[in-house]
Amino acid sequence: MTQSAPHPASLLETLARWDTPTICNALEVVAPERRLIGYTTKPLVCPFPDLPPMVGYARTATIRATSPSSLSPADQRAQRLAYYEYCGTGYGPRISVIQDLDGINVGFGAFWGEVNSSVHKALGCLGVVTDGSIRDIPAWAPGFQALAGNIGPSHAFVHLAGFGETVCVAGMTVSSDDLIHADRHGAVVIPANIAEKLPDAARLCERREEPILSIARDPSFTVAKLKEALAKAAEIH
Repeated sequence: MTQSAPHPASLLETLARWDTPTICNALEVVAPERRLIGYTTKPLVCPFPDLPPMVGYARTATIRATSPSSLSPADQRAQRLAYYEYCGTGYGPRISVIQDLDGINVGFGAFWGEVNSSVHKALGCLGVVTDGSIRDIPAWAPGFQALAGNIGPSHAFVHLAGFGETVCVAGMTVSSDDLIHADRHGAVVIPANIAEKLPDAARLCERREEPILSIARDPSFTVAKLKEALAKAAEIH
C-alpha cells in the first residue's frame, strides 16, 4: 500500500529530469545554508551509470556482517518480514538507504544482490544507496539503481541491525521518508519545504551556465569573450 505522498508525482518526475549535481546547485540557490550538508561526500560505486536519476522517499536500515545476528532464526525471519513490510509501505516511490555498521570493516558482507534487488524492486523501491557492499551484478534486477561502498563476493554474516531510524551513508544523514535525489554522482536529501522551488532554481542555474558554455565550446573562443560571458551570466536572476 502506498500512502498519499507530500509531493505530487509530477514534481518528482520533473526533478528526475536533472542530474544530482544540478539539483545540488539548485539547492544552493534556494537553501544556501545547506551548501555543506545533506549529500554524499565519499565515493560510491555505481555499476549502472546509464540509469536515469531516481527521486523517491527514503526507507532506512542498518546492517552488520562481521558477526552473526544475536536473534534466533525465527526472530531474524520475523525482523526481515517486518523490514520488507516497511519498505513496501508509505510514500512512494521509495529508495532504500542502508548504513553498514561494521566500522573499519564496512562492506565486509553484501546485503544486496540478485535476491534483494529483485525483492526491493517488487516492493516499489527504485534503487539503493548504501555504504555497504553489493554483488551479483549481472543478475541484478533490471532498472534497479545502486550506489554502494564497494562490490564484493560474499554476504558473510550479513543481517539487519534495525530499520526506520536515522542513518548516515557516505556523509549523508537520512531519516525515514526524506526525499532523495540520486544518480551516478551520489545522492542528496531534498528538504520537503523547498522541493517545489527546485525546478525553477535548476532552470536558473542552467540559464546562468548557458552563456559560459556557449563561448567555451565556440571555435572563436577568446578570454575577452569569456569575460563578457561571465558578466552576462552574473546578470541572470
